[in-house]
Amino acid sequence: MKFKLALTLVAGLAIGGGAIQGLHAQATPPTYVVVDISDITDPEGFKALIPKASPESLASFGGKYVVRTENITAVDGPAPKRFVVIAFETLEKANAWSNSAGTKEINAIRAKTTKSREFIVPGM
Repeated sequence: MKFKLALTLVAGLAIGGGAIQGLHAQATPPTYVVVDISDITDPEGFKALIPKASPESLASFGGKYVVRTENITAVDGPAPKRFVVIAFETLEKANAWSNSAGTKEINAIRAKTTKSREFIVPGM
């Protein structure tokens, strides 16, 4: 009786684990927008960007800040002045945010006031 119960329990765990792995395999990985600001060439002009790049500006696209900091510790090579990572549920949402009028305005300010780069990468 104990053997049958143990065997049933092990079989249930194996089936459940397989089902969970199948669901994870079907899930779409997130997409990330990465902004690497190596230098802020116009600090006063850059200040205009901060309120425009609020968490609320991402919400309608399903985005959220994962990293948004100037507190960076260099390990290998020089650290950027500021580093930002934004997570989106899908590549389509990241592209919609990137192509929006608000983001174009933010990017125009960033281009004038910093030496930086921005790119989109798929998550795992």
